[in-house]
Amino acid sequence: MALKDYFKKRDFDVTPEPSGAAKGDARKPGKRLIYVVQKHRASHLHYDFRLEWNGVLLSWAVPKGPSLDPSVKRLAMAVEDHPIDYADFEGVIPEGEYGGGTVMVWDTGTWEPEQADVDAALKKGDLKFTLHGKKLRGSWVLVRTRGFGSSSHSSWLLIKHRDEYTSTRDIAAEEPYSAVSHRLLAGIAQKGGGNVEKAASGDPAIDPAQAKSAEPAKKRAKVAPTARAASTKTRKSASKQGQQRRRSV
Repeated sequence: MALKDYFKKRDFDVTPEPSGAAKGDARKPGKRLIYVVQKHRASHLHYDFRLEWNGVLLSWAVPKGPSLDPSVKRLAMAVEDHPIDYADFEGVIPEGEYGGGTVMVWDTGTWEPEQADVDAALKKGDLKFTLHGKKLRGSWVLVRTRGFGSSSHSSWLLIKHRDEYTSTRDIAAEEPYSAVSHRLLAGIAQKGGGNVEKAASGDPAIDPAQAKSAEPAKKRAKVAPTARAASTKTRKSASKQGQQRRRSV
């Protein structure tokens, strides 16, 4: 697909999405190919899976998100190509615009094809590749399938190959935070002036009123030991005072 489809669907006087002008399509020879997954709470929650190739981001919408389990085949609908600088986009697309809602950079990194001729693999509908992301790693495949989509928006399956990164855990649910800002969707929406309640419906169950303080468990864990230490000190002090009162009696 050409970028003209991307441009045709967006009004850059309204949406903060990249127009492609900042970096253009120029890439330094030998630089590793970009990979990104963007969690997108638009009319429905889905994950946009993007691989850089030939100066654009080839893009698929994955409704349920990637799975680390090779036995699980995720539907991936091909959508319009996106400009390279879209890989950095995290924020709020205004309601009423195409894709209106909150976008998170859920995972980011680089990728490398496992086939010599990527264009031939895409045409055949069988692209094998290795991901070097912050959350997703190892060998994967995108396989075109029948039954859904159209000639311009075909349906594919995103499948994990068996390797050391295989797992049955639900990575989308267990690692819901942004790979770059460490926020949940609700936190991104709040910062960008978006619909926090709508965005929060794509997050794990939390109180939307607490969205602004939504942060990874790692950050919260830094506070926890201090709180536990203070609590322990208070209990010890109370116990010591109780013993002194008993001895005085």
